[in-house]
Amino acid sequence: MFPPYVFWAVFAACCTYGLWRGGAPERMMAFAFLVAGLATPLVNLPPAGRFYSVSIGVLAIDLALLGSVIAIALRADRFWPILVAGMQIVIILAHLVKFANPDLIRRAYAIMIAGWSYPQLLLLALGSWRHRMRIRAHGTDISWSNFSKSSIRRTPMSGRPVL
Repeated sequence: MFPPYVFWAVFAACCTYGLWRGGAPERMMAFAFLVAGLATPLVNLPPAGRFYSVSIGVLAIDLALLGSVIAIALRADRFWPILVAGMQIVIILAHLVKFANPDLIRRAYAIMIAGWSYPQLLLLALGSWRHRMRIRAHGTDISWSNFSKSSIRRTPMSGRPVL
């Protein structure tokens, strides 16, 4: 694993870039990462006791982040948030595996829950960069999917949706 200063440097760079250059989905994802990243040290176990058991506080933050990421992925007109959501699901599954098997090797558990943070952050930066490229190429970039309940037409007589 990388030293903590490497993570915090990547974290700061990717979140700052997402907030500065990203569209609405990228800014929301960067904000969700910032909240989760800054809250985790507040509830995490001391370094000597980490990864021997599941930290309920870290699990709660990861679940809240999963909810945020899924909400963004369902609404955004982007593909990359779906990948981030899949990675976050893997992190939650790693917590569940540690619950089921407390003898799981500490280093393996650490890599399973902390290692996915790097590709998630890099996807945020890549998504922000692609947003800028679409704006440069087309002058605009749609942030959110236009599918909603109001876009479903209803027949005048029955009130049933027409697909």
